[in-house]
Amino acid sequence: MGKLRVLITNNQHVVKIPSGIRFLIRRCCHAVLVSEGIDNDAEISVSFVDNEKIKELNAKYRNKDIETDVLSFPLGDNNRFNIGEDGVILLGDIVISFEKAKQQASCYGHSIQREVAYLTVHSMLHLLNYNHENGGIEAVHMREREEAILNKIGLSRNGMYMNLNNDD
Repeated sequence: MGKLRVLITNNQHVVKIPSGIRFLIRRCCHAVLVSEGIDNDAEISVSFVDNEKIKELNAKYRNKDIETDVLSFPLGDNNRFNIGEDGVILLGDIVISFEKAKQQASCYGHSIQREVAYLTVHSMLHLLNYNHENGGIEAVHMREREEAILNKIGLSRNGMYMNLNNDD
């Protein structure tokens, strides 16, 4: 695996970001790329927003005037990646509503770490052209990939997240 740049910004002030989340996101992005056999240097942008902002983005870019948990904005098209001047694959942007992630973690009975990891892996797979929107076998395949990757990093569906003792 080449070098991985994950640019993370917190553009919300509703929910405090727990320590270790940035490390976890980088770990998830790396695990997806390794799992998918991508050996090149790569760059991903991850932004945390609140429910109001993600609703606005969802309406603007997907014509869905509702809150959602995560949005993916791939930079490539037709299964081709954008390549930066330095040869780095520019995968795109991930936008996570940290407010929604916290609500969903509580609703599903697991940690915020598990929820953010799931949303990151899910969105990374979208950046790599996976799609579940039409249901069927594509959705099943994507869900299987998500769980396999989360299992590899120790975040199985019923497992508990182990603190890695790494601060951001």
